[in-house]
Amino acid sequence: MSDETKVTQEYGGEQIQVLEGLEAVRMRPGMYIGSTSASGLHHLVYEIVDNSIDEALAGYCKNITVTINPGNSITVTDDGRGIPVDVQPQTGKPALEVVFTVLHAGGKFGGGGYKVAGGLHGVGASVVNALSQWLRVRVHKNGNIYEMKFSRGDITQPMTIVGKTDRTGTEVTFQPDPEMFDTTEYDYEILHTRMREKAFLTAGLTISITDDRGEAPIGETMCYEGGIREFVTFCNRNKTPIHNDVIYMAGAKGDASAEIAMQYNDGYNEFLLSFANEVNTPEGGMHETGFKTALTRVLNNYGVKNGIIKGDDKVSGEDCREGITAIISVKLTDAQFEGQTKAKLGNAYIRTLVDQVVSDQLTTYFEEHPATAKIILEKAMMANRAREAARKARENARRKTGLESGGMPDKLQDCNEKDPALCELYIVEGDSAAGSAIQGRDSRFQAILAMWGKMLNVEKARVDKIYGNDKLSPLIIAMGGGIGEEFDIEKLRYHKIIIMSDADVDGAHIRTLLLTFFFRYMRPLIEHGFVYSAVPPLYKLTRGKTVRVAYSDEQRDQISAEMRGDNPNVKIEIQRYKGLGEMNKEELWETTMDPERRTLRRITLDDARRADEIFNILMGEQVEPRKEWIERNAKYAINIDI
Repeated sequence: MSDETKVTQEYGGEQIQVLEGLEAVRMRPGMYIGSTSASGLHHLVYEIVDNSIDEALAGYCKNITVTINPGNSITVTDDGRGIPVDVQPQTGKPALEVVFTVLHAGGKFGGGGYKVAGGLHGVGASVVNALSQWLRVRVHKNGNIYEMKFSRGDITQPMTIVGKTDRTGTEVTFQPDPEMFDTTEYDYEILHTRMREKAFLTAGLTISITDDRGEAPIGETMCYEGGIREFVTFCNRNKTPIHNDVIYMAGAKGDASAEIAMQYNDGYNEFLLSFANEVNTPEGGMHETGFKTALTRVLNNYGVKNGIIKGDDKVSGEDCREGITAIISVKLTDAQFEGQTKAKLGNAYIRTLVDQVVSDQLTTYFEEHPATAKIILEKAMMANRAREAARKARENARRKTGLESGGMPDKLQDCNEKDPALCELYIVEGDSAAGSAIQGRDSRFQAILAMWGKMLNVEKARVDKIYGNDKLSPLIIAMGGGIGEEFDIEKLRYHKIIIMSDADVDGAHIRTLLLTFFFRYMRPLIEHGFVYSAVPPLYKLTRGKTVRVAYSDEQRDQISAEMRGDNPNVKIEIQRYKGLGEMNKEELWETTMDPERRTLRRITLDDARRADEIFNILMGEQVEPRKEWIERNAKYAINIDI
């Protein structure tokens, strides 16, 4: 990071501006961190790390460390300037106290503390504090170590000098509040993936993550001098690129800048990640729109100019993005995100900047690399022809299945309710489990679709092959929303899609296939929160007429002890469910389908992305990544089905 990116003003208390007091965070945490599920728990870490990233973007921080401590507390350390400790003029309190106790207090509201910032709303530190059982912050600054302690947002130790130091930086340690979250156990892989992403996005920044909870610590130190170029190479590691170069484009106007890296592979799926001020924008926004528009225009213009595209045979945006892996990263001073979880970027002028950068630089690249341009354009034109074939396949599927007259697949046992918001579709593995589900369901609102055998490998199939597939076609028809670019959430016949498969290797395979299919061809399903995984019990425990179920080995042991009570020698009969097909209709209803008693897990985009990545490794053509994955995960296989 060059000195030119540094903010010229001093970073002191006068740069911390207060907008309003800290209220209602504990009352409505979802407003600030998205949810109180595992995703919200991990979001706490991102908020603190984002503050350190902002120091890196300003040119003052070179190293960030994240540690998962025993007991699931988190420590985030950086070597930035350190949060200001002098008196903040509006409040008369130390700026450090204000940052952690007042909502919308930070150096990001025009006080000159930061040019660009991911922690835009200035609520990160105070919200994490409010949702932590306890939090300790130490600031190395002015030769001193300043410390404050809090409990659920309240100060338990005012700012105190606790030692001397010869460095600068901030260290925050917090324990998530079990009163506020469904779970307080951190997933190392989720944090590792996010930290790796941050390291790619800030070229030259070193981020270390360590998990100290096990017998031996695990972790990784990451630094990528190539930035998002290396990010694209990493994303394509399990794929086969069709050209050698990662195409890189960058430009700036005023305080806004944009960089784009892209490379095509021989697959059929689009993989596009966009970021604004280092924050992932999964719902896209103006920067993605600018990229897509310019990419389509440049490819068509090049094709027409060089006689490759003739007449009206222009390629669509979807055609142009088939097989692309692209990273779009923009930085701007007044980023307008939709909501605190920052899912979508709304600044219109950034669309113009990205469009201009891609238009100018990709045109130049194609002129200088005509062989690569031709390969990419031919791939887009093949996608165009496949799209036409898909249209015909779709029409054939409609005629064959009687879809136009409302005909439904034979494997579907539909429900009586017609309001999609009240309807559930259970996708059940195997005919015997489907039989129990059909007999045990509430037919007013629960529909059952049996899946059988192994599904199509969507890794190697274009959309025209999907429509003709005997495993997927019934699912597409039953759901009613179409697939791909034509998917219409308004036409969906069910607003709860529940994958119900066995808790074994085959069940995991079915889930992975379905999640990959939804992720690639019906993504709005997941974005709207319509996809769930049923969680069937693993054990049935019986003592006399008392029957209970357990969903894990730990719960089995706990329930068994409870059922014995004061009589440790009493016999508890424990039955291991080997599959859904073993359950009778009453058991399946009571444990897995009754809305009053069942456990459902909502599938997130992160879940689907991970499934897609695993699927890509296991079903792709690259042997080495598959071998590495199997070797790395072989130790878990013994626990899958005993």
